[in-house]
Amino acid sequence: MTNSIKSLIESGTKLYLDSVEPSEVDQNLAWGAVGATSNPAIISGIVKAGGLDSEIESLIGDGHDDETIAWELTDSLVKDAQKKFLAIHEQTGGDAGWVSFELDPLLEDPSLNLSEDEVVNRYIELGKKWAAGHVNRMIKVPATAAGLRALEPMAAAGITLNVTLIFTKDQYLAAREAVWKGAQKLANRDQFKSVYSIFISRIDVYTKSQVPTLSDEAQGMVGLLNAKRVWQENTAFWADKKLPLAQELIFASTGTKNPSDLPYRYVQALAGSDIQTNPPETNQAVVDSGVTFTRTVDQMPSQSIQDDIDAKVDVAAMRAALMAEGVDKFVKPQRALLELIATKRKQLSPSS
Repeated sequence: MTNSIKSLIESGTKLYLDSVEPSEVDQNLAWGAVGATSNPAIISGIVKAGGLDSEIESLIGDGHDDETIAWELTDSLVKDAQKKFLAIHEQTGGDAGWVSFELDPLLEDPSLNLSEDEVVNRYIELGKKWAAGHVNRMIKVPATAAGLRALEPMAAAGITLNVTLIFTKDQYLAAREAVWKGAQKLANRDQFKSVYSIFISRIDVYTKSQVPTLSDEAQGMVGLLNAKRVWQENTAFWADKKLPLAQELIFASTGTKNPSDLPYRYVQALAGSDIQTNPPETNQAVVDSGVTFTRTVDQMPSQSIQDDIDAKVDVAAMRAALMAEGVDKFVKPQRALLELIATKRKQLSPSS
């Protein structure tokens, strides 16, 4: 563990890796990471690198179609990461050591013309399927209309949830309310755990283009202010619930998009509590930074910056735009993964 990573963890941050690539998992475990997450873009990168060709060839030989192969590969990679984090899960009594498994993003594809009820039911069905038999697997569900409706029954079924694609406080509140309603139906909440992934950098990209009237001091601070306010709300809500396990925020989308920003800017500004799920390159930047990280998560921007942001940012418009973009970024990588597997099929099965 390097000094910079050590200081980040000692500040109170639980470090997660936004990847299940085996060598990245090993490296980040050595640095002190206590969990990981997966998504189709991550799986595609691993497939593209050729490391899974033998597995793909075997699955093709077994007669599986491209979609089944995609999910078998995802399941296998997540399982492997779970094994590596299992000791942490056991040592913390289930408070850490989780690996997130994202449910089928194509359920949100408008071109499929699925009704909202159909999507809700499918989320519940898939959540139960992919959670079954796993002690340290979180099921990742987006905070879309259908995703939010699926949360209560999934939580009531004892599924450990990571609610993702959260951009605003109202989304967080809807997600938390649904999960907590479901959890209250459990006979025993000793193992109840939930996390809520609030996105950071995408918000600042949005305001730079869509809210140019923000002051220089406020521009680039919206994502952080938003996340810190949601963090305060989350901390306050769970404070009196007397649950054995922490119900936490995941600070996500922590890779910087502005070239002039330090690559660990968001990491540094949110240090001190809950979970940070960082891309491999962001954790590498932390390692290389030489910075001693201290608790900053409860340090708010100045009141003048907050007032400027509150006066000029239309939260509803921002949410609508970022959710539309988010769903697109949810669906396209899964389509790309299926196309990549189809290409691999041709390469590995010349006679097909």
